Amino acid sequence: MAKFVNYFVFVVTILNLGFGFQVHAVPYDHSYTHECLATPIKPQYNGGIVVNPELNEGLYGWTSVGDANIKHGKSYDGNKYIIASERRQSFHSFSQKFILQKEKLYTFSAWLQVSDGNADVAAVFKTRTGYEIAGWVTARKGCWSMLKGGLVVNTSGPTELYFESNNTNVDIWADSISLQPFTQQEWISHQDQSIEKFRKSKVKFQAVDKHGQPIPNATVSIKQRRPNFPVGCAINQNILQNSAYQNWFTSRFKHTVFENELKWYSNERSRGSEDYSASDALVKFAQSHGVAVRGHNVFWANPADQPNWVPGLSSNDLWAASNKRINSVMGRYRGQLFHWDVMNENLHFNFFESKLGWNASTVFYQKANAIDGKTTPFLNEYNTIEESGDGTSSPSKYLQKISEMRKNGYNGPLGIGVQGHFTNANLPYLRSAIDQLASAKLPIWVTELDVKSGPNQASYLEKILWEIHSHSAVQGIIIWSAWSPNGCYVMCLTDNNFRNLATGNIVDKVMNQWTHAADLPGPTDSNGIFETSLYHGEYEVKINHPNGDAVSDLHEINLLPNDKAQDTYRITINV
Repeated sequence: MAKFVNYFVFVVTILNLGFGFQVHAVPYDHSYTHECLATPIKPQYNGGIVVNPELNEGLYGWTSVGDANIKHGKSYDGNKYIIASERRQSFHSFSQKFILQKEKLYTFSAWLQVSDGNADVAAVFKTRTGYEIAGWVTARKGCWSMLKGGLVVNTSGPTELYFESNNTNVDIWADSISLQPFTQQEWISHQDQSIEKFRKSKVKFQAVDKHGQPIPNATVSIKQRRPNFPVGCAINQNILQNSAYQNWFTSRFKHTVFENELKWYSNERSRGSEDYSASDALVKFAQSHGVAVRGHNVFWANPADQPNWVPGLSSNDLWAASNKRINSVMGRYRGQLFHWDVMNENLHFNFFESKLGWNASTVFYQKANAIDGKTTPFLNEYNTIEESGDGTSSPSKYLQKISEMRKNGYNGPLGIGVQGHFTNANLPYLRSAIDQLASAKLPIWVTELDVKSGPNQASYLEKILWEIHSHSAVQGIIIWSAWSPNGCYVMCLTDNNFRNLATGNIVDKVMNQWTHAADLPGPTDSNGIFETSLYHGEYEVKINHPNGDAVSDLHEINLLPNDKAQDTYRITINV
């Protein structure tokens, strides 16, 4: 089997000083390819806890599910695999049993092929309490496609893995199957390692006197003025006349999106009568406070979310109305927004394609880029990172949509928007989904983050925020918590007096942790050096002399990803 050259490895060492031994965390493998290969790549983690993962020992460890006939296959190059044929129901395939533990996190991968055409295939784990889908892939005839995913279980006990496809006319082939467990500590260590590598930089400051001599025991104080990693929150027109809402929002966020005010049904309730008064006021408010705005959205692919006069239009009238819409809204705010969701949720829905033809979305993205070339046009979809059971918008389907747009002629800039409306915290699936999307090498933003109400809402939110932030491919997060007197879409951060709820406290806590280093302020050593690791962003630095009187001038530094930081920042105290 081929060797995967993109295998991402790091080893995290936890030193237990009390007992004097080291524990090495199992490295996490971020690798993924969307290519369909002639030969599958070796299994991640050498298969983990899967018995006979490369099928080199015949069918040992594997049994049939339902009426499927399973057999051992071997290709001309000697590669071996398992085949499920004569499938009469979607779940008829092959299986292996495991004992999974509630407190662990499991990452899964496999390479799949089908006997004819192509078919969507899911990896399913049957537990005591239900079924957990670990991931999806569209498998093809004649080459191998990688399925990557993950799962957690809500109770420990026996679990059965099998593969499922609604296309019962195809045989399912599988090879290089892997299931790797991680402890909670290992999982967090992966996050920490990734944050240190991609979100932070090590910096040194040296305190010197006016003669250039080092000053030991000076106190270095560092304040972050602006973070490099954007965390924003949605707003709506309720903020315009509410000073408490304004104060709460502007004291925290420099990025936003409007909940409804830029949607077509808000701007043109009746044909030909445009109203941008609310969106104009919100843009003016944001700009007056230095807040960057995402555009959401030019079009919505859901037929239920059109202006009520749109669904009845003829094809020609719809083309005319749509062209007017995109030119009007994007022309009005040209250069003022940093993203535009051009066609919202066009994996789940296809209103415009059904009316205007198969390439409608591609046409609109071409128009969007022509109208405002400085604003990145985004796709924006739900259930891609948050819900493993929705095969319609799986990472595999998302990548297919991007490939389809490229083949149809759109070669301009493009962004990946994943909404992130979570009901639980399936961190292995979340991480694997971003791994897959990252293979497109496009900017990724989580655009509408919230967590369903429940006893674990705040704790899930904290875990999800850390997981997203730790992945190097994600460029920003927008929380979907615009406030209204009657409540929020799913998750509020405050009560109606703008006092934080538990969710708001989590957001404040996490944003503060991503802003300040734990060892600040800190003392210089005998050489006048203070070294620390800082999150990327803009900082103000000053150093106080140990005599308590003298202080340096304020110095400004800007730490950016991939920039080679200055070896040492020398700061003079005039003593």
